[in-house]
Amino acid sequence: MLNMKDIMETVQMIEEEHLDIRTITMGISLLSCCDPDIDRSCEKIYRKITTMAKDLVKVGNDIGREYGIPIINKRISVTPIAMLVGVSGGDPLKYALTLEKCAQQTGVDFIGGFSALVQKGFSAGCRELIDSIPEALAVTEHVCSSVNI
Repeated sequence: MLNMKDIMETVQMIEEEHLDIRTITMGISLLSCCDPDIDRSCEKIYRKITTMAKDLVKVGNDIGREYGIPIINKRISVTPIAMLVGVSGGDPLKYALTLEKCAQQTGVDFIGGFSALVQKGFSAGCRELIDSIPEALAVTEHVCSSVNI
């Protein structure tokens, strides 16, 4: 239960310390988008992300206005793309471009998941994805990448 002290502390943070919320993130599993054909996989990804996250930015902005606390970044995070590359093969850059297209369509600030999880060893798709990271980041504006080692 909220008490007066907590409420006043929050009001002070908003008014005097310019409190904001850095980021809200929508996590989306892309495992259902795996396909041996990379182009079909990319089509499934585009449909799934743009359908599920179509209102993310609007809702984030509405919440910020309702509570008077700006939400600075709206972000989508997806299943590590190396997992999909392992199924489809092909050029991982196609996935990066698909994620970029999704980010542009939904209006989010970032889309994360152009990633590989290699802490327990390389699986199919990891090496290809890692090798494609520099180019993927050079040709996209909203895609974030990581390698968990």
